[in-house]
Amino acid sequence: MGGWAIAVHGGAGVDPNLPKERQDEAKQLLTRCINLGITALRASIPAIDVVELVVRELETDPLFNSGRGSALTEKGTVEMEASIMDGSGRRCGAVSGVTTVKNPISLARLVMEKSPHSYLAFSGAEEFAKQHGVEMVDNDYFITEDNVGMLKLAKEADSILFDYRIPTIGESCSSVVDTLPLQMNGLPISVYAPETVGCVVVDSQGQCAAATSTGGLMNKKVGRIGDSPLIGAGTYACDLCGVSCTGEGEAIIRGTLARDTAALMEYKGLGLQEAVDYVIEKRLDGGGKAGLIAVSSKGEVAYGFNSVGMFRGCATEDGFMEVGIWE
Repeated sequence: MGGWAIAVHGGAGVDPNLPKERQDEAKQLLTRCINLGITALRASIPAIDVVELVVRELETDPLFNSGRGSALTEKGTVEMEASIMDGSGRRCGAVSGVTTVKNPISLARLVMEKSPHSYLAFSGAEEFAKQHGVEMVDNDYFITEDNVGMLKLAKEADSILFDYRIPTIGESCSSVVDTLPLQMNGLPISVYAPETVGCVVVDSQGQCAAATSTGGLMNKKVGRIGDSPLIGAGTYACDLCGVSCTGEGEAIIRGTLARDTAALMEYKGLGLQEAVDYVIEKRLDGGGKAGLIAVSSKGEVAYGFNSVGMFRGCATEDGFMEVGIWE
């Protein structure tokens, strides 16, 4: 056994003009989450509990796009999704279209442990949450002033928006649109908001787990579901590794990024970083932008991304720790 390891992400696809104070806020939150995970791992808390604990922290802080601070739909509401997977026995749980559950990741865990199913969505997920006494809040709780402003910009640009932590006062939306001719599913979009949070952990017993949570895309269609709650696309864990993805959900779904990382290790014998590099390079077609974090049962940690940046942090039992945004 190589000891424990943990990695967290707060989304891929960072605007290069993100103000320094916003960068510092993001790094502080990532550091707090890594330290929370380290404390739990040192106390011999199992991997599955640690990923839930860390993602709950990310959902509660409005900085990234999950839980409070989630991106808004075209109607100005929040529809959240999350999934969790325990590499031990490949047990998993997922939810989508959640509108009043304070911590969607904990609901995903309940689906895994307290239901006969792997995935519940929309009114069924909400009903299940009520039956199990999960903490519920009004949809307004998740909505921040920043995101209301960004939705307005997105509607003006008739688009899906990129990095919504950037001050927008006095900015011309058309200038942003002109410089970013992106496509999603082959259709042109002007700018894109791929932020999601995730955590992967291997504990000192060599057990891997992964968890991912998101509010989706700014100005997304009501009912849109991304990669985050899809096991094998945005989240995967098995006895070899745990993986959590972030970025353009539609491209991650097509490339089954999380499962392919594990499959390369399982069937091709690739090392963790080799597998991560391969899927980022070879599995993102059509110009898709994404990133992922991963741990192996040997206590290794790895990440990769082909976007401008990815909010990330990682630590291992031997004392290595890193928090970063850029390449």
